[in-house]
Amino acid sequence: MTIITEHSHGPGASHGSSLHRFASFDVDAHDIPRGREEAWRFTPMVRLRNLHVDAPLDGHDYEITVDADPPVQVRNGEASDALRGASGYVPVDRVSARAWAAADKVLALTFPAEAVSERPTVVRMRGLSAEKPAAGHLVVAAQPYSRAVLVVEHEGSAAFVDHVEIVVEDGAQLTVVTLQDWADDAVQLSYHHARVGREASVKHVVVTFGGDLVRTSTSLDYAGPGGEAELLGMYFVDAGQHVENRLFVDHNTPHARSNVEYKGALQGDGAHAVWVGDVLIRPEALGIKTFELNRNLVLTDGARADSVPNLEIETGEIEGAGHASATGRFDDEQLFYLQARGISPEQARRLVVRGFFTSLINRIGVPQLAERLSGAVDRELAISEATEARHR
Repeated sequence: MTIITEHSHGPGASHGSSLHRFASFDVDAHDIPRGREEAWRFTPMVRLRNLHVDAPLDGHDYEITVDADPPVQVRNGEASDALRGASGYVPVDRVSARAWAAADKVLALTFPAEAVSERPTVVRMRGLSAEKPAAGHLVVAAQPYSRAVLVVEHEGSAAFVDHVEIVVEDGAQLTVVTLQDWADDAVQLSYHHARVGREASVKHVVVTFGGDLVRTSTSLDYAGPGGEAELLGMYFVDAGQHVENRLFVDHNTPHARSNVEYKGALQGDGAHAVWVGDVLIRPEALGIKTFELNRNLVLTDGARADSVPNLEIETGEIEGAGHASATGRFDDEQLFYLQARGISPEQARRLVVRGFFTSLINRIGVPQLAERLSGAVDRELAISEATEARHR
């Protein structure tokens, strides 16, 4: 069964609860989340390992390497701490405030003005243990009229809370891809915030395959009119995994654009995906256009996907705003069509899932990642096929 909801909002329309959020750097100004709050109601709190309460975030059991295109300026350590806060982000919950205070080093990457990077810059974070929680902080700045691609990879075991600040200055074009391919015991709570300048564009991509619990909160606002933002996400959730993506787009300037598309597949008992997409259109956001889409493909019984799009519109002078959400199983007609042409059920299933993700992988637009992401989908499907074979 497929459930699809889609509609657009006309002038003056409003949907969902208020999206005006409290923010503070003061840890004690934020209540300890208990799981009853709207922002935490889907999250299995018992699996957070007290990251939201009082677990020390002073671990250093991880390694970071940076493979940067030559023009990129890389600063790592206390010397780059002055760049913290460049995006204008202020912590919106207790976990974020704790991690902001606990991170003792900042990794800062600056793409110089008018520079055009010839290849992606890659940051690799490898966790060595999940015993001692750690806090991380990354600041990415694309100076005016630069063009660049950044890929941030996570692997290994970790209990990690981090911030990723993204500043895209006037006329710059930046793609940031974060890839969470953690070991099965990893827990990550990640906070991303992007600020988009006048006539600038950002493509922000979150890809999640591994980990026990991975929750990514992405927010974005504009520093001038004419900014464009494309927020893309891809996830494959296995048995027992919890993958949660929360987005907040703050249209606070005129004539900006935002487009959100997240796609996920789920398989196995207890696989749980959560997607919450919030868009706030303020009174000053005249002539903006926004759309958000989330689609989930449930491959087996026992998996669950929650999808919650929200729009709050405070001006009628907009070009357009809408959202769509769909959760369903395999298309039986597609499977029948393929099998009728001599393709095995397993291969037919694989082709359907690959097709589900192909358009999104193409939209990411990083050729160096395309084959890797398609291969990761095949790897996840092989896990399911092996499980089914054992139960026959």
